[in-house]
Amino acid sequence: MPFDLFDKTQNKILDSGTYDDFKKNLARSNCDKCPLSTSRHRIVVDRGNPRAKVLMIGEAPGENEDLQGKAFVGRAGQLLDTLMKDIGFDTNLESLIINVVKCRPPENRAPKPAEVLACNPFLKKQIELVAPKFIILLGAVALKHIIPGKKEFSMANTTGKFFEHPDFPGIRFMVLYHPAYILRDPRKKPVMIEHLKRFKDFRDRLLATAS
Repeated sequence: MPFDLFDKTQNKILDSGTYDDFKKNLARSNCDKCPLSTSRHRIVVDRGNPRAKVLMIGEAPGENEDLQGKAFVGRAGQLLDTLMKDIGFDTNLESLIINVVKCRPPENRAPKPAEVLACNPFLKKQIELVAPKFIILLGAVALKHIIPGKKEFSMANTTGKFFEHPDFPGIRFMVLYHPAYILRDPRKKPVMIEHLKRFKDFRDRLLATAS
């Protein structure tokens, strides 16, 4: 984990021994590592259960998230909760939901590379402390920034498939359409539901085998 000898605030966050300490330290840090700090209301760390085995990663907080300080609480998050509930999965109990960057970009634009780079140590620390068995990447932006080398790809050919990556040993990944995309194009909703069912069935079988 990279440390900055001259940044005591960042080092305190990255030196957190537990997830609860990490969340508290980051939320209270008033981080100013990138320009997003000048327009945000709150640092959005997560939503859900940090002791769950499933980690969901989106791209960035939106307006509702920025105001409430919780990830995925707007329309897209509500849709995600509903779709997961329909397959018997409680997002608040069975997963932790985070974003690649922790502050809202203006007008909900995609985060810029420099903003992602500034937030990357915090993202890596979250993954390290949660130690998930599964990571669901919500949308193309999350996939591009989490998996090195994923520059050119088709979401239609990528979503709903399990894969592993050497940078994250022991973790199974699945890419899903971002729920905000489903709101814009409801025709993809049946595909999303099938992918969620595939994930739930696979997760249940794997955890049953491990127990």
